[in-house]
Amino acid sequence: MSRVATDADVAVEELYRSDWGRIVATLIRQVGDFELAEDAAQEAFAAALRQWRTSGVPDSPRAWVIGTARHKAIDTIRRQARLRELLQDVVEEPVEEEGSDIRDDRLRLICTCCHPAIAIESQVALTLRALGGLTTEEIARAFLVPEATMAQRLVRAKRKIRDAGIPYVVPDKTDMPERLDAILTTIYLIFNEGYAATSVEGKADLCEEAIRLARLVRTLLMPQPDPEATALLALMLLHDSRRGARFDSTGELVVLEEQDRTRWNREQIEEALPLVEEALRGGRSPYALQAAIAALHCRAERAEDTDWSQIVQLYNVLESLQPSPIVSLNRAVAVAMVAGPDVALPLIDALIVKGELDSYHLVYAARADLLRRKGALADAAADYTRALSLAGNESERRFLQRRLREVQPA
Repeated sequence: MSRVATDADVAVEELYRSDWGRIVATLIRQVGDFELAEDAAQEAFAAALRQWRTSGVPDSPRAWVIGTARHKAIDTIRRQARLRELLQDVVEEPVEEEGSDIRDDRLRLICTCCHPAIAIESQVALTLRALGGLTTEEIARAFLVPEATMAQRLVRAKRKIRDAGIPYVVPDKTDMPERLDAILTTIYLIFNEGYAATSVEGKADLCEEAIRLARLVRTLLMPQPDPEATALLALMLLHDSRRGARFDSTGELVVLEEQDRTRWNREQIEEALPLVEEALRGGRSPYALQAAIAALHCRAERAEDTDWSQIVQLYNVLESLQPSPIVSLNRAVAVAMVAGPDVALPLIDALIVKGELDSYHLVYAARADLLRRKGALADAAADYTRALSLAGNESERRFLQRRLREVQPA
């Protein structure tokens, strides 16, 4: 393959990964149709892959894709002989240039996807697909549901937007509260997808996008920002502050207790800690409690300095406020740090018996780790093997393989 073709392939991949949500958001504003915008964007990326391999990468790749996608959308509108007024508006709209401010387009996209007329689980999934550029498989994994189920949700949500004529606008402050929960949930899931993939699939930009959107939403609610919006921003800043230490120089995953804490981003931590306090003054909300837990980790200069007893107490409150199997699993891990594996293992076993985490690899990884710590190596190996069969992230798979080798006989 020629150097030009290789450069083109890399450029298309990087643009898709970093700018898919921006491009789709801009196209939705221009053509006013969710599915049409997505289809046109996909066609434009395919065209870019073909043309750039011979002609080279243009000076403004994003503007090229937006312009090409817009022309393809116009062709579709013409073929379907509909929306003449819309067509005129689209023809007259200037092409988005590199560096221009498209922040509001992405916020409008989130607010459209999170309209109360759409089912809550579909709101979040649709935003992850449109803004985050996640595949249906990735979204299904985040929700712990089959891929076919998620595909049906996405189709229904897009049709609802089209058939109900849901506007592509940012709601005013009086309408924002009814959408805020879904918006914040969506932003956090975008962050989590990027955080889980950091340094492996190259989605670290999703973390930055989620933090940027959280800042924007919080600003919209000024002068009295919502405590949950404040707490979510703090929580993501604290998690993201550890991103640089999560992988070693060879790209291998490093668990929290083994991380080099001098590599943590102290500026993000210092920004987040006052936000945690502000959020807690607004009440004991789920994001505020999670942020408080993350703050305790970030305040500890060494892993052994972590106040695990306080973390268990915070998980107790979180579990009563927002019961979920994931919260219960995290609480069990914290209990193990305070009371030992023998106390925590029955808690994890009870979660496994309920069956809600059957396809969640971390429940078996956590159980395997507790068994490893108490010396039950054969049982630990069985659970590491089970976790490996479920893990989709390559960095986590390599970590589990290392652990499995450690507990297997020489």
